[in-house]
Amino acid sequence: MKHIAIISSSVRRERKSHSVALYFQDYLQENNLATAEILDLKEYNFPIFEDTIKTLQNPSEKVLEFAKKIKAADGIIIVTPEYNGGFPASLKNAIDLLYDEWSGKPISLSTVSSGIFGGSQALVSLQFILWKIGANVVTNMFPVPNVAKSFDANGKATDKLTMDKLAKVFVAEFLETIETTKKPIKQS
Repeated sequence: MKHIAIISSSVRRERKSHSVALYFQDYLQENNLATAEILDLKEYNFPIFEDTIKTLQNPSEKVLEFAKKIKAADGIIIVTPEYNGGFPASLKNAIDLLYDEWSGKPISLSTVSSGIFGGSQALVSLQFILWKIGANVVTNMFPVPNVAKSFDANGKATDKLTMDKLAKVFVAEFLETIETTKKPIKQS
C-alpha cells in the first residue's frame, strides 16, 4: 500500500487549513487508498534555515526526521492557506531545507482561503517553486474556498458527499501519477 505524507503548512494559532489535512488523512485511510501521515509544520517548529540539509553543520533530529519522511513517502499532498496572495513562510522554509528529496516526487496541492478563490494566487507561486526544484506536481488541484464554512476543526466536511466527490477525482489523479512515476521507462 502506498504511503502519503500530508504537509500541513500553517503554523498560525487559528489556522483553518489543518482541517483539510485531517480530512485527506481520513479520506485516504477510510477508503483504503493509502496510509497517510500528517507532517505538521507547526509541530516541527523549524527555525529559519540558513542552508539546505546537505550543508547544515548539525541538523537537528527533527530536520533529519522530516527529510526521511519526505524521502520515504510515495507522494505528498501539501495543504496550504493563502496569506496575502502567497503561501506561508513556514512552507517555503521547509521546501528550501530539502532539495534531492523533492526531485521527481509526486506532489498534489490543496490551497485554502477564507474567501471565494480558494487560494488560487498561492497555488501559482507554489507550483512554480516545486517545478523549479524538480518535483512532479500533479495538475489537478484541490482549492477550498470559505474553508471555515467547509470543514470543522476535526477535518469533517460540512457537505461530505460533495467534498468526497471532489476528493475522489483529486486523489485518483494523484495516485495515478504515483503509479506512472514508479514505472520504469521502456527504452526502444
